Amino acid sequence: MKSTATRTVIVRKVSKTHSEVVDDRLVAEEPLEIRICYEKLGQRVERAVSVTMRTPGEDSDLAVGFLYSEGIISSLTDVKEINADHDAEGKPISGDVIRVELHPGVRVDTGKLERHFFVSSSCGVCGKAALESVFVVTEPLADQTRPVVSASWIHTLPGRIRSEQKLFSSTGGLHAAGLFEAGGPLLGVWEDIGRHNAVDKLIGSCFQRGSLPLWNRVMAVSGRGGFEIIQKALVARIPVIVAVGAPSSLAVELANSFGLTLIGFARNGRFNIYSAPQRVVDIPSSSVGQEGSANPV
Repeated sequence: MKSTATRTVIVRKVSKTHSEVVDDRLVAEEPLEIRICYEKLGQRVERAVSVTMRTPGEDSDLAVGFLYSEGIISSLTDVKEINADHDAEGKPISGDVIRVELHPGVRVDTGKLERHFFVSSSCGVCGKAALESVFVVTEPLADQTRPVVSASWIHTLPGRIRSEQKLFSSTGGLHAAGLFEAGGPLLGVWEDIGRHNAVDKLIGSCFQRGSLPLWNRVMAVSGRGGFEIIQKALVARIPVIVAVGAPSSLAVELANSFGLTLIGFARNGRFNIYSAPQRVVDIPSSSVGQEGSANPV
């Protein structure tokens, strides 16, 4: 069966000496509306919570990962079922809407629903209010010394994720989030055109397997370490984040406030530690008189 995560288009490939018409595979980007259904005062309420541009596939993981990381649901027992749109015969008619049905009695904080969730593949939030809002959803990490990982192990993470990016290999257009046992093996890689979506898919998959919180895990992401990625990791209780790209100033502030180890620019045998460096050991000693930019390129 052909994957819905990619599309084939006809392109003219041009070089300095010749051109040719060829098939080219692109990563698919389609909207997904996440809706929740719950009871309020004895009445069933259905409400749209988010519209996100995503790569089709693992939509149920994306939906519950998003709802969990935003603090709308707190445990697997909150969820009764997850459904896409169906016709009168029960056959799926669209992959663009997914409904998360909550069990009767689950209290929904409608204040959180007042926030407008429109999440594009490159979105982000910022500001002091956003930082303070994370304290409402979760708390600082209780253990700010473990797990401990070596610098040499961290250097291996980007390449290990890249080797498992099946869709990236064929399209070149996807972000990835990989989950590792601290100091150990790669447990899984989730891909999406949106870096936040890849993280939601990772968290949602763990949520549905009942493996949260992720105390002894490390998450590595193929892009930058933005604020929302750190926020989602904190809710899932992931203590170490390794990003191939740069973090934002607000992401670093959030990581410091909650005791999360944030590593950026992890590529080409180098990385920067922006917060909670006590979890990283076997770091080479500083060279005397060494100077240069903190941002490796």
